[in-house]
Amino acid sequence: MADKRKQAEDASDARWIRRLKQWTSLSLSCLILAAAGAIVMLLFMRSQSLPVSKMTMASEMYDVHGTMIEAYGGGKNRQAVALSDISPMLIEATLSVEDRKFYNHYGFDPEGIARAALVNLQHMAKVQGAGTITQQLARNLYLTHERTWTRKLKETYYAVQMELQMGKDQILEQYLNQIYYGHSTYGIQAAAQLFFGKNARDLTLAESALLAGIPKGPRYYSPYYDMEGALNRQKTVLHTMVETGYITQREADAAAREKLNILPLESKKPITAPYFRDYVRNTATELLGIEEDQFEDMGLRIYTTLDLKAQKQAEDVVKEQLEKFPELQAALVAIDPRSGYVKAMVGGRNYAENQFNRAFASTRQPGSSFKPFVYLTALKEKGFTPLNRFKSEPTTFTYDQDRQTYTPSNFGNLFFGMIDMRTAISKSDNIYAVHTIMEAGPERVIEMAKRMGITSPMKPVPSLALGTFPVSPYEMASAFGILANQGVRVEPTAILRIEDRRGRVLYEANPKQETIIEPAYTYVLTQLMESVFDQGGTGSRVSSVMKRPVAGKTGTTNTDAWLVGYTPELSTAVWVGYDKDRTIGTIESHLAAPIFAEFTERTLESVPPKLFEVPEGVVSVYIDPASGKLAGEGCPNPRLESFVAGTEPTEYCSQQPAKDDPKPGKDKQNGTWWEDLKRWWTN
Repeated sequence: MADKRKQAEDASDARWIRRLKQWTSLSLSCLILAAAGAIVMLLFMRSQSLPVSKMTMASEMYDVHGTMIEAYGGGKNRQAVALSDISPMLIEATLSVEDRKFYNHYGFDPEGIARAALVNLQHMAKVQGAGTITQQLARNLYLTHERTWTRKLKETYYAVQMELQMGKDQILEQYLNQIYYGHSTYGIQAAAQLFFGKNARDLTLAESALLAGIPKGPRYYSPYYDMEGALNRQKTVLHTMVETGYITQREADAAAREKLNILPLESKKPITAPYFRDYVRNTATELLGIEEDQFEDMGLRIYTTLDLKAQKQAEDVVKEQLEKFPELQAALVAIDPRSGYVKAMVGGRNYAENQFNRAFASTRQPGSSFKPFVYLTALKEKGFTPLNRFKSEPTTFTYDQDRQTYTPSNFGNLFFGMIDMRTAISKSDNIYAVHTIMEAGPERVIEMAKRMGITSPMKPVPSLALGTFPVSPYEMASAFGILANQGVRVEPTAILRIEDRRGRVLYEANPKQETIIEPAYTYVLTQLMESVFDQGGTGSRVSSVMKRPVAGKTGTTNTDAWLVGYTPELSTAVWVGYDKDRTIGTIESHLAAPIFAEFTERTLESVPPKLFEVPEGVVSVYIDPASGKLAGEGCPNPRLESFVAGTEPTEYCSQQPAKDDPKPGKDKQNGTWWEDLKRWWTN
């Protein structure tokens, strides 16, 4: 029995040994075949020519009428130099942030790929790449920037092929001569000339670190767009250079303290709508999910909402009005309230000197131009009418359960006694506005403003009524467009359609429309805001310029001047001020109004004046301003006033209207109503 068991064990051991030998033989054979295959593949890749560099086609941008605004491809700034003519510090800075193992890999970094793959799996999307310098060069030369695994595999294949056929220094030289630094500038020599006016070989450590940080995201790290962001990125590059041993911490600290002499961004010819173009470019790259440098070479056709005629008028008017104030800045945004189309955009007085787009700056207080949000809330939520009265006098308001107080004042300490809403809007009375927000509720005002497109942070305090929380001109132009469009908000739109070089539609706008408030309320407020341009109103100085019905609101703080207004066809926000919180003087504070008036009239010169359409639910009657009652016999100076139906007064200032006179509020050919209409048409 024991012999049989031993024989069985010997047989089992023999079978295991045979299997081990078979697996060993198979494994060795596979390894030999794999090695042979790899050698054959490498020899094949080495023998094959690299692909022809991808052909590029200029992208083009058009205005709303199909007129070309700009063709991007022809304006490239590119200058090639040898690697020996590039500052070693720039090379080291680039290697530190882009590819630390450049001289130790064969085109791709397995460790980096594994790390990126883990991150992408965690997010279930391709959110992080692992591209080496060689892979980036292969992608830029031979492939598109689409984020797919197929493209990544091709990129890796071409990268290995480049490593087999080219030396490391050759690859690095090509990379540094074609990498994108923003502003249509490719390659380090062109970038060094653009930013510092010097050759690439002469760059200092501080300059090299700043330039090496830009390609990661030119729109975020270019000093022309965001100096603070560029300097923060420079410090990151210096830190990586310390980590990789290229420089010491002391050298990094000294470079970070060095004052950089960055040249102004100059243009050989005047640029049309430069701030709008930047906005469209950034928006398009986000919509399509492409890189910024790819935007210029994809042969895209971007059809925008810009009206070149309106844009020229905006740029001309801003230039004319600011001519005597060399440091004063301005922003203008004009939107068609019916379609949401952005028709004109000025982000500053001189794009070449400063590319910051103030049209989107959410750091400036709107002042009294915010008050319409307060009055619209009161009309809608609290049943206010144009006849609601408060006394304009020095007043201290309590809030926060009587724990805090607020004492506003009027400009020049002028007070007007008992006034109604029309007078308060016309005179921009602050006391009336704070009374109104206290009645309507600051929380409701914030809710209304947000529904109308104001996204900037606001707090429910009494000073909110006086525009103490910053907003952008873009937000204000869009929000006031709701008043012009009978309570309907049309999502602001700058890009109508994007097509590729074959005419295939990649993106098409579908602006969302939403009814924010019933049209009766916006019409009543519009009629009140027209008085801003009447005699005695804060916008009366430009009443002689305006030849059509227009409503609006001025706003002034110590550092900002605004006029936001609209016609049925155009909603425009104008801001004037200094960049560095410098106090504006009396003359500067009056410049927003003429910019608005001149721009509106010049732009709509060929458009016949049009009255604001009267919607259903509105009643217009003649009232006695003194008593707030219907104007009857013996009531002097009657005034036509509009009300939401059901809120108009029902009592007369005397017992009955004159028997031989039509009932007040009815149209009459030779009466005050007709005179009012003729005034709007002929002024």
